[in-house]
Amino acid sequence: MDKFIVSARKYRPQTFDTVVGQAHITTTLQNAIKNHHLAHAFLFCGPRGVGKTTCARILAKTINCDKPSAEGEACNECPSCVAFNEGTSLNVFELDAASNNSVEDIRSLVEKVRFAPEPGKHKVYVIDEVHMLSSSAFNAFLKTLEEPPSYAIFILATTEKHKILPTILSRCQIFDFKRITNNDTVEHLESICKKEEIDAEKPALQIIARKSEGCMRDALSILDKIVSFTSGTVTYQNTLEHLNILDADYYFKLIDCMQNQDLAGAMLLYDDIDRKGFEGDMVLNGFSEFIRNLLVCKDEKVAGLLQVVESFKDKYIATGHKTPAAYLISALNILNEAEINFKGARNKRLHTELAIIKLTYLQQALELAATGDGVGKKKLVEGAQSVAFRKLGMVEDKSKKAEAVSTKPETGNLQQAQQKPEAANTPQVQPKQVTEYKTQHTEARLIIEDPATDYISPEEEEQNYINAMQGNSTPVQPQSANTQQGGAGKSKLGTLESIRQKYANKQAGNANPIIPLTDEKLQEHWANFTQKLKDNKNPASQSFVMARLIIHSENMFEILTNNNLEQKFIEGERRELSDYMQTMFNNRTVLFTITVTDNPVTMEPTERPLSTKEQYVKIIEQYPLVNELRSKLKLGFD
Repeated sequence: MDKFIVSARKYRPQTFDTVVGQAHITTTLQNAIKNHHLAHAFLFCGPRGVGKTTCARILAKTINCDKPSAEGEACNECPSCVAFNEGTSLNVFELDAASNNSVEDIRSLVEKVRFAPEPGKHKVYVIDEVHMLSSSAFNAFLKTLEEPPSYAIFILATTEKHKILPTILSRCQIFDFKRITNNDTVEHLESICKKEEIDAEKPALQIIARKSEGCMRDALSILDKIVSFTSGTVTYQNTLEHLNILDADYYFKLIDCMQNQDLAGAMLLYDDIDRKGFEGDMVLNGFSEFIRNLLVCKDEKVAGLLQVVESFKDKYIATGHKTPAAYLISALNILNEAEINFKGARNKRLHTELAIIKLTYLQQALELAATGDGVGKKKLVEGAQSVAFRKLGMVEDKSKKAEAVSTKPETGNLQQAQQKPEAANTPQVQPKQVTEYKTQHTEARLIIEDPATDYISPEEEEQNYINAMQGNSTPVQPQSANTQQGGAGKSKLGTLESIRQKYANKQAGNANPIIPLTDEKLQEHWANFTQKLKDNKNPASQSFVMARLIIHSENMFEILTNNNLEQKFIEGERRELSDYMQTMFNNRTVLFTITVTDNPVTMEPTERPLSTKEQYVKIIEQYPLVNELRSKLKLGFD
């Protein structure tokens, strides 16, 4: 029984013309060999399984061939080629940098470079996965890589070019390998199936090519597995079953249910898919790719991007043309969001079903958004009218303004007399509109009006609005602030001050007069408020007991506290205290401030016990002989 060899090794290319999908690389290398323009260092980079190591071996065999062809191919007959094919060549060295990435390994390699080749022309060093070398190993390799002997050639291969030091990149000729297209993969698989006498359907090989994602080694490995699984027959159905891929027919049925808003059909179809063992994330990912293919089919310019089985191409194109682009783009967004959040969902099936429900009613949502009849549409206000704002005139000279004031009443009366007949034919302004205008215009005036400008009463503003609605452009002239406040000697009040003054006058005219702020009344109300706090077991009551009160004006007093803690307690009751005091004094303008004062605590002197030495001094003052006795006996104080 012959030993089985996997297809990736058995059908590894031995010449440049058998390399699949890398014509731009092989042509360059063949021309360099024919013209003797070989570099001393090459860097082959690209995805996995696209032929980097294979091209490195073919290059190493070809440059040592004794009888190369005119196209720059090895003869496979000379002793050098035979030794290379048998793996006994002494001029080709392969190093796996993934397992030999230390400085010692590179130094050992550099020492071997010093010896010239005996039977051949060049010594070729192929270093695979070179990005795995450590930084110190790269640095040890720099000088040899820059100026190697004339017979030494280095070929570096890697899948991660960005991990290699720039100093290494600058010393090499870089060749970028690309992914192998699906068509090239299918053609190569067909040729292998003919050689191995394997009955394979082309749609099955197309599925294998898509699954390999441009890696020929993966495609050959998948083919070997399916051949073993099916005993030499590769069909479309068993390929789908072996690779655990959902058939596109399910996606076509699913999109039909969604277009017809058949939620029951879509849910039953997903239940059938789930029973076959397909996870929700696979369904979402596959359906996203399906929607993408439909979107590609809508434009002939990008039809080449469609990578599906040929038997389904016509069906893709027909479905893509009848599905709106807005639906496809919105569906892609929903599927992308669902796929991102799938991992964090606890109930995976429910998460997938929610995405299917959204897609089923997506067409209805798009139609509502297009017609503008959706629930979110704003309701228009009936009879809405623009607000009439007061016109601001040009700034005039004071002397001219005085003359204008003197003639204004007559002019105003004349204009009103001329416009009275016309006012009879104009529609009456509704009170609701007047109220809305007063509210809006008063708010605007409170914000932008200058205290120095003339005061306009609400009645005058109402009259201005009525005149504007009836077509009368002559506004009612404002009264001066002095006249409004009732005295020529008073200064003009701004809007805020006028409101306060009006409120104070209103309070003064109430039935309950304002109670003057006196020490006696203030202390009385303060004690009552403190007692309420004590009854409610409020911890702030002690701070109110310790506080002192000072009256500064008829509506202002100050609260003095001993420390910050008492101030915070009183500050916490500010709102209730303010309402209480304003109610007790019948004055809403009563205010107070809280201040922390420094009250030094006076310490009363207390007697302390005498120490041993102090007691002894007091004793010898009264009895001097005691000191002599202590000296004679040589006694201490303890």
